[in-house]
This record gives sequence, structure tokens and C-alpha cells, in this order.
Amino acid sequence: MKVILIYNPFAGNRVFKNHLDYVIEKFQQQGLQIIPYRMDSQESLYKMISEIDEKEYNKILIAGGDGTINQVVNGLLKYNIQLPVSIFPVGTANDYAQYFNLPKNIEEMTEIALGDHYTYSDVGYVNDQYFINVASLGFLIDISQKTDPNLKNNLGVLAYYLKGIEELPKMKPINVKVSSKEINYIGEIYFMLIMNGKSAGGFKKIAPLASTNDGLLDIFIFKKCALYELIPLMLNVVNGEHMNNAHVIYFQTDELTVDCDGNIGTDLDGEKGSTFPLVIKTIPKKLKINIKNNSII
Repeated sequence: MKVILIYNPFAGNRVFKNHLDYVIEKFQQQGLQIIPYRMDSQESLYKMISEIDEKEYNKILIAGGDGTINQVVNGLLKYNIQLPVSIFPVGTANDYAQYFNLPKNIEEMTEIALGDHYTYSDVGYVNDQYFINVASLGFLIDISQKTDPNLKNNLGVLAYYLKGIEELPKMKPINVKVSSKEINYIGEIYFMLIMNGKSAGGFKKIAPLASTNDGLLDIFIFKKCALYELIPLMLNVVNGEHMNNAHVIYFQTDELTVDCDGNIGTDLDGEKGSTFPLVIKTIPKKLKINIKNNSII
């Protein structure tokens, strides 16, 4: 039996390629042949995925961060490939992998990938794109896209924080319309997070009540506030105390629409997102994810 290993050579500190021989050896010892694929362009990635014969493969290994997983999952779902996924979290923040308590050392990653313990994960859907962990809009949400890759490699998550501080003086409110069964809101906001997982950008307590298999998305709307109130609000976010802040609207839903009258970018797991209006929904238990035997999900 074979497995596909899709790896991003530029993810994180770029050292995963140094472990390729180790991973291949361990799988061969178990009678599994690894077919490695080095990520390059999205076009070539999708072409490779479109040619996968599911009967020939046991699972798909993904080595990279949230953006890498996002790209691969979008390809898998586009071509209806339903093989289990095993994650080697070698990116910068690895928020999605953290939810499943996946380790960061290569020996433990490989041990999990060789095992047959799984859980199911919801997937978010925005217009015609999928996301695994977080969709976002407004200012500060495209920090990952704007952060210099070399800085990320050297400083990790700290690079996001530094870039965020640099962008703070540029923050301007945007006017949005949010509609769902649970809430309707029209007003000025700084940014908005639609969470499937619990953390984003290395902030581990953004969505403490979120679950990746409850069929719901956790929504956070950060309303316009005075600049002197913004820093305390950000500290609330770091400490996981923002859900009760007067400038934050929080709710859970399985579907919502968001429209905006400005030229504001959107972000899906650190990758460029869709244009407005956004129709956002969750697809329950769409991915089968390799986990530790004793993981509680």
C-alpha cells in the first residue's frame, strides 16, 4: 500500500526536508511506500491531486503549516478525494494541529502518522473556498500574508506580533452587514473572526468554546472603539477574556452572510480569501484526521 506525502519546503524553519529519509524509512519498515510531492504552484498541486486513485493509497500526509493544509484540503475537496489526512505541523503557528494536540518533533509525528487513530473535523466554506481553522476580514487579518517569510522563519509566531504592532496605526473601521439565524448586525468594526478551531496566529485562547466537530462556527465581531480602548482589548484577546468585552459580539452558527462596502481583504487560514459578499457555512465532519491514541477531541 502507498501513502502520499505532500510537503511545503518553505514552511516554518524549512527543515522538514532534512527529515524526509527518516520518515520514508519508518514507513517502509511498515510495508508502506511513500510517494513524496514537493509543493510548488497551486496549479501543479491540484493537477497531482486530480490524478489520485484512492484505491492505491492508505492516507495523505501533509507537512506544513495552516496555509499548506488549507491549500491541500481545498484540492482534496475540489476533486472529492476522501482519504484520511495525517498532519506534520512544521509551519509557523500550526493552530489547526494544536487543536488536535499534535506534537512538533519528527519522531512523534511519524508515530502518529503510522497509526490508525482518527477523529473527524468540520470544514468551513466561504463562497467557493474551504478553510480548516479560521476565516477573517478587516484590518490586521492579513498579517500572515504581509509578514516577510524570512522573518517568520527566524522569529516564528513573534513575527506576526511585530507585524501587527506595525500595522496598528493604520487601523480604520469598516462598515459591515452580518446576517444569520442568531444575529443581525450593521455597523462599524475593526475586524471579524470566523473560527472552526480554538486559536489563530499563535493566540491560543481566541475561541475557547470552539470545537472542530460540533457543526458550528464561533463568530467574533470586534466593533469600532476608541484607540485607547484597543490595547486593553488586545490584551483581553491574549488572555482569552475578550468574550465578555463590551466591544466584542460573540455567537455560534452554522451559516452566515457578511457584506462590506469597502475594499477590504479576507483571509482563510493565512491564505487570500474570497471577495464580498461572503456566504459562510460549515460542512460537518468532512475530514478524517490522524490523532494520538489518547487524544481527547
